[in-house]
Amino acid sequence: MNTPLIIDGKAVAAAVLEECRVEAAALTEKGITPGLAVVVVGDDPASKVYVGSKARTCADLGFHSVKIELPTETTQEELLEVVRKLNADPAVHGILVQSPPPKHINEEEIIRAIDPRKDVDGFHPENVAKLALEDPTGFVPCTPAGCMKLLEVSGIDTNGAEAVVIGRSMIVGKPMALLLVSKNSNATVTIAHSRSKDLPGICRRADILIAAVGRPDMVKADWVKPGAVVIDVGINRVEDSSKKSGYRLTGDVAYDEVAPKCAAITPVPGGVGPMTIAMLMKNTLQAARQISNSKL
Repeated sequence: MNTPLIIDGKAVAAAVLEECRVEAAALTEKGITPGLAVVVVGDDPASKVYVGSKARTCADLGFHSVKIELPTETTQEELLEVVRKLNADPAVHGILVQSPPPKHINEEEIIRAIDPRKDVDGFHPENVAKLALEDPTGFVPCTPAGCMKLLEVSGIDTNGAEAVVIGRSMIVGKPMALLLVSKNSNATVTIAHSRSKDLPGICRRADILIAAVGRPDMVKADWVKPGAVVIDVGINRVEDSSKKSGYRLTGDVAYDEVAPKCAAITPVPGGVGPMTIAMLMKNTLQAARQISNSKL
């Protein structure tokens, strides 16, 4: 029975946040307090939890934090007006509109309305292009950036590795593939998805397997090559009457059966999840540096 390296996302995130705290203090001494505005529309409980967590992290790091909570019935134009005001606010360096918004909101239009210099989610077309062009002034989406940090800190060599990314969203799958194939990583990358022929067979080729599909326990042991590195991006709620909450959290990977085959694996929770907020703070610092430098 193989004992894999369990990649501790909490510990890596804590180290990233400590670096952010030190850098934020140095910027504040120069008269620049990094500022992050988070906008949430509606009453989605998960969104409220995420927004609260981001606000607490900002306070802990000494950031200027703006939390704007809007009712579900907020119109597209009202939300756009909030974004415009934040674009013009010199105290705000990063803007994040919590996803998903209510169904009547056109999320793509909102993303395009955010000043790309303040788009710390990395979803604006200008930042997507910069990622593809390997331009370091762009913002990398937080979850894929966190995955790359976990690989780096764990000493996992991506150079020449065969990587498979399951999932093709703009939030994780596509940016993840771009990061892995970049000149810094030099992996050979396959993007797979629900329509891929022989998905288990594609996954079995992977030295590094990234699961980002949002389906609980989808990746089974016979999908994974012995000695592979598995990064599980999924966070799914599954009903469980034995839990006080009535549910348990599980990833996209059937952890208990897959882990013994792996060289390294991320747990859920405690793997990729904590990295997302840590990389958001890192992006906000980058925005504060870049915006303040452009005004000097």
